[in-house]
Amino acid sequence: MSTTSEFCPIYRATCLLQEKWVLHIVRALLEGEKGFNELARAVGGCNSATLTQRLERLEALGIVSKRLEGGSTRLGRSVYALTASGQELQAVIQAISGWALNHLPVQATETGTGCQETDGAAEEEAWIDSSERRSSEAAR
Repeated sequence: MSTTSEFCPIYRATCLLQEKWVLHIVRALLEGEKGFNELARAVGGCNSATLTQRLERLEALGIVSKRLEGGSTRLGRSVYALTASGQELQAVIQAISGWALNHLPVQATETGTGCQETDGAAEEEAWIDSSERRSSEAAR
């Protein structure tokens, strides 16, 4: 007997994207590649073990790439970036952002979620504009 996950791409995508921190990681990496500690600060509130686990899963799925700077020693720096597949999630994040701005009331959010207590519209618009600019530059 087959399951829903075998036939429904929305189910499979939602199973990944609903995991806590995944969309925060992707959004942070849409701004450009980051080292592990820089990414941890950008995501905010995610412990190292969970961040490592999420990054490993995203890497295994071909959404995130990892490279080592300074050789493959323990002292090397891990740098993470989105692959082309990961970059395509920009449209998903923009859609969620647009929906939230139109339909969710403005309120204080938990600290460490990457969200700030503002009306968000100007900041979100600036972020979307800069993301679109980076996409067009990458396409060249």
